[in-house]
Amino acid sequence: MKPEINIFYIAENFALENFANKNWSKAQSVSLTKYWSGEDAPPERGATVRLLWTDANLLVRFDCQQHEPFVVSQNPQTDFETKNLWERDVCEIFIAPDLERPEKYFEFEVAPTGEWLDYAILQLAERREVDTTYNAGIRTLAQISENSFSVIFSIGWNAFGKKPKPSDEWPGNLFRCVGTGKNRGYLAWQPTLAAVPNFHVPQAFGRFIFNKSNSN
Repeated sequence: MKPEINIFYIAENFALENFANKNWSKAQSVSLTKYWSGEDAPPERGATVRLLWTDANLLVRFDCQQHEPFVVSQNPQTDFETKNLWERDVCEIFIAPDLERPEKYFEFEVAPTGEWLDYAILQLAERREVDTTYNAGIRTLAQISENSFSVIFSIGWNAFGKKPKPSDEWPGNLFRCVGTGKNRGYLAWQPTLAAVPNFHVPQAFGRFIFNKSNSN
């Protein structure tokens, strides 16, 4: 069985601007504690991820520890995509809307500054095809605090070409990049176990399961 994350349904479309919105307490909390290699990451680089879905959107939230200098743009802009965002501190989700085709997925990245990037990916055995013109209409919110930061982003279902139904399973993975140079860290919910840092390994994807309600 592939590792799973439950994404619980929320009837209301709540405002991204409210980090304290009570709906986030209904989401399953998932910890990022390991690097892509499977080695343990230090707690001061840890992250907690929560996902929710509504009739209109997929909602993703990262709450990250940050006990080292931020690697971010000094002049951030959020009106359009930021190229090469993966070279800085960033939170990422890869998600495939077809359980039978995990190699065809979407990549979303958001920085502590709220900057973002979205790509459509086809990962084949011999090459990777990247559609950099893909535009998901992503909306982001970011908040930096002492020794931590949080990001929230919202993606409409049109970006995936379909809306999930309760009990649907979509393959995917969650990541965080932090630090610079030899101290660069690449955290993964499901370690890809690649020879070098590499998130683009669909075979390592877990499952995002869309549930109608949280019974807890």
